[in-house]
Amino acid sequence: MAYIGNIPADKYQTLQKQSFTTSATDTYTLSYAVTNPQDLALFINNVRQNPNDAYTVSNTTLTLSSSITGSDTMYAIFLGKSVETVAPAIGSVTNSMLAGSIATSKLADGSTFATTNGITMADQWRLSADFSLPTGNSDITSNIERADTRGAGQIGSAMTVSSGKFTFPSTGFYLVTLQAQFYTSSGDGNFSALIRYSSDNGSNYDTTALIQQSANPSVSVSFGSGAVSVLLDITDTSNQVVIFTAGSGPGGTPAVLRGDTDQNETTFTFIRLGDT
Repeated sequence: MAYIGNIPADKYQTLQKQSFTTSATDTYTLSYAVTNPQDLALFINNVRQNPNDAYTVSNTTLTLSSSITGSDTMYAIFLGKSVETVAPAIGSVTNSMLAGSIATSKLADGSTFATTNGITMADQWRLSADFSLPTGNSDITSNIERADTRGAGQIGSAMTVSSGKFTFPSTGFYLVTLQAQFYTSSGDGNFSALIRYSSDNGSNYDTTALIQQSANPSVSVSFGSGAVSVLLDITDTSNQVVIFTAGSGPGGTPAVLRGDTDQNETTFTFIRLGDT
């Protein structure tokens, strides 16, 4: 159908504000011409003034009923003057008004998010050769390599390892997972694997997660596997570390922790889930 007048556009109306540098005077210059005092909201020391009684206007001249001083603050809102834009005013959009993926730098409240999938760091290591387990527990300090073959990948900064001691690249909440495979050459014996945590850079360790498996006594060779994980709050990357430990129980055939340099058998996985 036909339309009389200007065609409306999707635009925003933004009221204009003017702040004044005050002095011992009663006359000031407005940024925009005003014909009626009611079209101007004037605030002195954050108190709204009464039009006509406290001030009058004439074109761009603002006249106060009494002088103020340089220590006073004064600003005006031009109620009869708005500017059309195709975008809302800077800082006027709240998070509840947004939809879809928004860049972190565009959020007014400083909120931070991880990547699209919520993960900023993921790193996986593995045992690269079999580890014959002694009776009792022993730290795994050698034959540790990053899982980097047959499609393996990594996100963000990597863990570092020295003599089996893993150090975290940054603070945050980390999911640490141990996946262990073992076998025994006869049908008896048992096996354990542990995630051990230290808050003093490895001077002392505490067991924070444990796997235990028993061999099947009815077969000549027994295979087994298990997984365990722990969520760690890492706040000090210099002192908070983990190490992995495994061993065989007494009274049976010693177990072998399985490792391979071409595929994952025993793995150590680290995923940073978020900020601490």
